Amino acid sequence: MLPIARLMIEHRLIERVVALLRTEMERMGASKRVNAAFVETAVDFFRTYADAVHHGKEEDILFDALTYKEMSKEHHDIMSGLVEEHVEARKLVGQLLLDKERAEQGDEGALNDVLAGIRVLIALYPSHIRREDQDFFRPVMDYFTEKEQTDMLAAFDEFDRKQIHAKYQRVVEDLEQAEKER
Repeated sequence: MLPIARLMIEHRLIERVVALLRTEMERMGASKRVNAAFVETAVDFFRTYADAVHHGKEEDILFDALTYKEMSKEHHDIMSGLVEEHVEARKLVGQLLLDKERAEQGDEGALNDVLAGIRVLIALYPSHIRREDQDFFRPVMDYFTEKEQTDMLAAFDEFDRKQIHAKYQRVVEDLEQAEKER
């Protein structure tokens, strides 16, 4: 299996959440209410799975390995753009959580901001995924030997194993911080 196959499988799960976001955005627009529980779950998914796990493998393993290769200018430019989109997605997800919190506090303008943020996310992810799957992942595999690809898959596995521990380390630290602030 090529390392990119794992990343592309993860893309399919992200696409499913994007579809759910689109549906929930329409519901919230019709009801004129923010579904706080859904937004919190979506934010957790994007922060943990899409960003820490998926983008983490891309940036910390694949993109890092590519920095040691003599890439074409086209591939280098695409990779730079993908990293910028990861940064943009992180900001959008963070703002979505803030807007959800404003809605819970009764800010009447927050609903429109939540909907606008979701709209941007559901526009960003499909084009980002398409660019990775079609324009970047396949051609950059040619920069790696078969052994390097096998090693990358092993690095992906190790990275995934560490993520659950990192997530719940943060959960406990957040709970402890909340306790101190009481």
